[in-house]
Amino acid sequence: MRGSEAFTRPPTERGDSGKEMDCDEAILRIYQYLDGELTVWRRRAIARHLDECPPCAEGFDFEIELRQVVASKCRDEVPPELKRRIAEAIGITVQEERRGPDHI
Repeated sequence: MRGSEAFTRPPTERGDSGKEMDCDEAILRIYQYLDGELTVWRRRAIARHLDECPPCAEGFDFEIELRQVVASKCRDEVPPELKRRIAEAIGITVQEERRGPDHI
């Protein structure tokens, strides 16, 4: 943070302490940011920090890519019997999935 700049930004661009968002606070809240768990004001403060801080922006980009890889690679197939038992337990019917020859 540079001198008096922390006190020149409007409140919507500040962190919890009323000062400009710094790297420590941005990193601390990055997972809440990614999960959409922050107020609009905190999201704006972090977004502004990411726009102005290349090292934090790189870390943010890495986290987004990591989440995308995990989401695309870590998918378990639920066995049809388990689906049927769960549906039966909650009182609904489930149609059997039909798999084509290209399903691995």
